Amino acid sequence: MNDDVRNIVLGVIAAGVSAAIGWLARTYLWRRKLRRKQVFFGLPDNSETLFVVNRDPGATEPAVHRFDVFALLELSALIKDCGANMQLMTQDVSHQGFGERTEFCVGGPASNRRMLAHMSAMLPGVRMNTEKEKGPNRGAFRIGTETYRMEPGTTEYVLLAKVAAGRQTRPVFLFCGQRAITNQAATRYLARNHERLARKHGSHSFVLLLKVVNSQAYGPDLVEVVADVTRAAQAPFPETGGTGESGGSAQTPAPATPAS
Repeated sequence: MNDDVRNIVLGVIAAGVSAAIGWLARTYLWRRKLRRKQVFFGLPDNSETLFVVNRDPGATEPAVHRFDVFALLELSALIKDCGANMQLMTQDVSHQGFGERTEFCVGGPASNRRMLAHMSAMLPGVRMNTEKEKGPNRGAFRIGTETYRMEPGTTEYVLLAKVAAGRQTRPVFLFCGQRAITNQAATRYLARNHERLARKHGSHSFVLLLKVVNSQAYGPDLVEVVADVTRAAQAPFPETGGTGESGGSAQTPAPATPAS
């Protein structure tokens, strides 16, 4: 074997070794990223997850609201990436506990009884006005001593929460908005920002208040973080009276920070 052939053989071997090392490194990084995602969502391989949605109150036949369908689509890719299986249920047929499998619950307490139960059990510091009559407080959130009223199509709020009963239980993700489109906005925000949220909160619970800006023009795309309200949402509610709340003094929300 002359020097030219030897150099060619050594070059091929070096290229093969480099390619193998690169592939192993990429595979390792991909698996580590996947494990972090699975831990954050509580979705190990072949696990089961429950997606609870409203029935569309405006439909003549039993149907899921179209924005709830869009919310499902926002999360389905993440669930599939984790290697998990999903079961879809409407709020009126879901009669089971929580903690055995990850749950995604969509819709406000006025139209989703399961959301009402979750908020009562895990977010006692939150109230939502569920009166059907039109008025300035319709759909308003009260979190602690702060009140967040909506201007339909212009300024609307939604709670995005991850809560768990204990370290050994699977989390429940809540998307509780003042309008259906805000539920989709919250699921889209989670899908786009779950890595950053995982780095910040790890396996701990969190409750974020999000503002959907000008949904009549931008749909669910323009979302801002108003505040991390975890402490106030999980503290006992300061009872001062009020009607129509299942979830107030008009307070100005904290300055919004644009979502990344």
